[in-house]
Amino acid sequence: MLLLGINAYHADASAAIVKDGTLLAAAEEERFNRVKHSGGFPYQAVKFCLSQAGASLKDADHIAVAQSPNSHWLSNTVTVQSDQFLVGTDRHDRFLLPAQIRSIPGELKQATGEVCQTTTQFHAVPHHLSHLAGGFLISRFERAALASIDSFADFSSTITGQGNNCQIDSFDVAFFPHSLGIFYTMMTQYLGFLNYGDEGKVMGLSAYGRPRFLGKLQKLIHYDHCKGFKLDLDYFTHHKNGFRTTWHSAEPFMQKLFSPKMVEEFGPARAPGEEISEFHCDMAASLQACLEENAFRLLHNLFARSGSTNCVLAGGVALNSVLNTKIPECTPFDEIYIPPAVGDSGTALGAAYYVYNTVIGKPRSFELEHPFWGPEFTDRECKAALDSYGLAYREIEVVTQVAAELIASGNIIGWFQGKMEFGPRALGNRSILADPRSNLAKSRINHSIKLREEFRPLAASILADRMADIFQHPGHSPYMSEVFTLREDKKHLFPAVSHIDGTTRLQTVIREGNPLFWDLINEFDKLTHVPMLLNTSFNQQEPIVCTPEDAIRCYLSSNLDALFLGNLSVQRHAA
Repeated sequence: MLLLGINAYHADASAAIVKDGTLLAAAEEERFNRVKHSGGFPYQAVKFCLSQAGASLKDADHIAVAQSPNSHWLSNTVTVQSDQFLVGTDRHDRFLLPAQIRSIPGELKQATGEVCQTTTQFHAVPHHLSHLAGGFLISRFERAALASIDSFADFSSTITGQGNNCQIDSFDVAFFPHSLGIFYTMMTQYLGFLNYGDEGKVMGLSAYGRPRFLGKLQKLIHYDHCKGFKLDLDYFTHHKNGFRTTWHSAEPFMQKLFSPKMVEEFGPARAPGEEISEFHCDMAASLQACLEENAFRLLHNLFARSGSTNCVLAGGVALNSVLNTKIPECTPFDEIYIPPAVGDSGTALGAAYYVYNTVIGKPRSFELEHPFWGPEFTDRECKAALDSYGLAYREIEVVTQVAAELIASGNIIGWFQGKMEFGPRALGNRSILADPRSNLAKSRINHSIKLREEFRPLAASILADRMADIFQHPGHSPYMSEVFTLREDKKHLFPAVSHIDGTTRLQTVIREGNPLFWDLINEFDKLTHVPMLLNTSFNQQEPIVCTPEDAIRCYLSSNLDALFLGNLSVQRHAA
């Protein structure tokens, strides 16, 4: 049985393919078309997934779409046969499927040059249900509390529930126009960060301030134990102007979300590029504290309803690693699972597994153990790419040893290996790597390689069994979803990855999860007695690199000292 999952006409368009319950491939469209957070239809991601399955579109038994705008009027997902889907019979017109959903068979034909079989079943799976399924059904938990916290999709922003084996039951839903995600995004815009996805910048900025405006911000969002949270809409515009976000093939653009009352209450909004003041830092800190306060209330209520000490988090708000870190301490949950593609791209995978395990009723048999589900390239393809750019390279027998020596000598390298990661984090296969002890490395990466704001922290990857050597409270963070506090005697040793509050967003690496990356960190440890590398995504204000050509272009346009494509090495300015 072959299932194709699709996230279309929403941010981070993506595709995933599942055969007999096993994930074969998953990827975001942005990695192929090079448009950050690309929306529209995932033409190239679909084509890639089918190729990885050795299949054509005609082989797909089920196609699951992570969108069902009328889901709150339906008791289950909408399921139709391919021929009925195309014709739009009276029987299925009553579901009022929007034109975008009805156009998917045609979009698939454009992507693959084929038409679906008339027996192919299409399933419209609600967005937030896809989020929950994309976390729970691939986790090790047989039973867990579930929460998807986001901005908006299918006219809702948040859903809580519980998972039990293959069944997912919902508890509470927060409907438009009320949203924790929109609250955070509105404040992100007010603080002068206007690009889609800039919320992470404000999270980083929050460590520089004090939450002295928390009391005032609490007026903007009210939590009711029975009804959930409500926004004070006087401070927002999306409910009046219509929530308009441009997806399609262009980079997403979101309308202005804060109203004149926000300016009246708090003063002028920061202009993009304007100097960041103490006020802006304190507003960011207050925003982060307000988000945490409301999220913890929601999770306490979820625990009371579910009775489970396991929790699966999904949705865009679950990208807030500072919030994630505090959940075990501030809520009754003991075990937290956050999938690598926790944002909208993961709904393609979630829709597929919801159909397979819950709609069709097949038993769960797959547990996600790594994030590497994207394209990979042979040495021959890498050589051809290097030759096309006229770059001299050498083949290396033990690539981890040579790379570790370069990093230990102060060099910053581009590391391109194996299958690309699925999700927003570079986790060792499409990474820029450097010595975490080097403050110069941090400055170079921010100023001349990544072109980032100086206040933004850089992440790190560490051998999982060596965390206690450097961090106060060892834990498990394979997908870089949490921050950890450095030991007091270690903070001064790692300025490149130590944020102003002494924390580091961290990936814990085990050998079974990524043997080559583990070997590289281990080689660096042998040379330096440091079992950790600075690890940031391999890109330059663009999507993470996908192909060897992407990696070469980024290398040539940045100030990287060396590039590793598989076992091929290109070096310049090497220290």
